[in-house]
Amino acid sequence: MKRPMFVKTGMDTPIAELVNRTAHTIVAIWAADCAERVLPYFREKYPDDTRPGEAIDAVREWARTGVFRMADVRKISRAAHAAAREVEGDAAARSAARAAGQAMATAHVPAHAIAAALYAATAVRDAANTPDAGTAATRERDWQYHHLLSLREEASS
Repeated sequence: MKRPMFVKTGMDTPIAELVNRTAHTIVAIWAADCAERVLPYFREKYPDDTRPGEAIDAVREWARTGVFRMADVRKISRAAHAAAREVEGDAAARSAARAAGQAMATAHVPAHAIAAALYAATAVRDAANTPDAGTAATRERDWQYHHLLSLREEASS
């Protein structure tokens, strides 16, 4: 039986609701953190391909400075997605690159952070041993939720 494209857990709705109530820059940092957690899956297979890592760095820079041209956001995000399309036979690496591309797109639209987190959890699922895949994805989604709560708390203090 083929796995669904995305992980689906009970945390999906609470995460989406929390993202929608969170400042854009905090959501961007969170998306970058989610993508960075799974970037090793990509780097293990493609150590010379820097595009997903550059996307994560770029969204962090945007969150720090607020300065980006839309053309740059699109170019960097698309480059990470191109890296994902070039992945052969490794679903975790592909999802990790997509997580980075979606994280970068968060600079344009905050809702892209939700996709970044979903791709990150999907990468975790796909990297896990088959019997542990669902549990690993659920743990990742739980971490994502609590991490976003933590970032919100840090920003308000």
